[in-house]
Amino acid sequence: MRAASLLTGTALLAATAACGSGAAESAGGTGGAGGGRPEVTAALYPLQWLAERVGGGDVTVIGLAEPGVEPHDLELTPAQVAGLEKTSLVAYVKGVQPAVDEAVEQHAADRGFDAATLVKTLAAEEHAEEGHAEEDHAEEEHGHGASDVSYDPHLWLDPSRFATVATRLGEKLAAADPARAADYRERAAKAAADLTALDGELAQGLADCASRSIVTGHEAFGYLADRYKLKQVGISVDPDAEPSPARLAEVAEIAKREKVTTIFTETLVSPKVAEVLAQEVGATTAVLDPIESRPADGDYLSAMRQNLTTLKKALSCS
Repeated sequence: MRAASLLTGTALLAATAACGSGAAESAGGTGGAGGGRPEVTAALYPLQWLAERVGGGDVTVIGLAEPGVEPHDLELTPAQVAGLEKTSLVAYVKGVQPAVDEAVEQHAADRGFDAATLVKTLAAEEHAEEGHAEEDHAEEEHGHGASDVSYDPHLWLDPSRFATVATRLGEKLAAADPARAADYRERAAKAAADLTALDGELAQGLADCASRSIVTGHEAFGYLADRYKLKQVGISVDPDAEPSPARLAEVAEIAKREKVTTIFTETLVSPKVAEVLAQEVGATTAVLDPIESRPADGDYLSAMRQNLTTLKKALSCS
């Protein structure tokens, strides 16, 4: 485990608490700090959104990742680490944030809620050409390589899998707070129903498309592609790794062969490489949001629906 992942100093957690919902009251409190309510710490935005939906006003939700910051790069302050020792539940996906994986193992192993253990995961893609020393170092310091996981962690991009997580979160909270068990289960069922409806919208909207290949800046969309029978071609596995010239040439060849008209960039990753590739193959660019951070407008559901709109246009879906 990397000791460097836990920053030294005396930073306060006020800014982190502010990025939660109105239910998020304080960063360092115990489960009783919110008037006896359980406290759920969410490692990244999709799980924060889900905890707010399922917990409602019965829980205090703390978000660890600030809006607009790449969550793979998250480093925890001492106050955040101390908060994990007091929180009732830590919702996370092992493999997204190495610092969180380490802190949960060391300080909240008995209260971890790893969404990746609740659904069938997909194997992570590997590119032989991304084995250079600089890229290996970047992978160790950020993102996927540091947590020793062999799966793609971006499971929330499949609403059907995320609905399963919603149901299980409701059961977890019901067990932790039996007095309000029925309320947790009711809200979890509503969240799961909304996610199932979203799944239906995506399936219908992407059923009949002229193209089924999506070229993305980094391979965060494997679950979306798997669920809706698309083919993901990622420029890079890791958002912080610079793709090799060989990999860029390979993706360019695929894009030309499959007549790709759009190269997808992301909200939190530099679009420069994707823009260069788009220019080379005669394509345009569009933003496809991996929803790793809170959207500037709306929420998880609206961001997924915007992704659907973007995909339908780029893939010429009827």
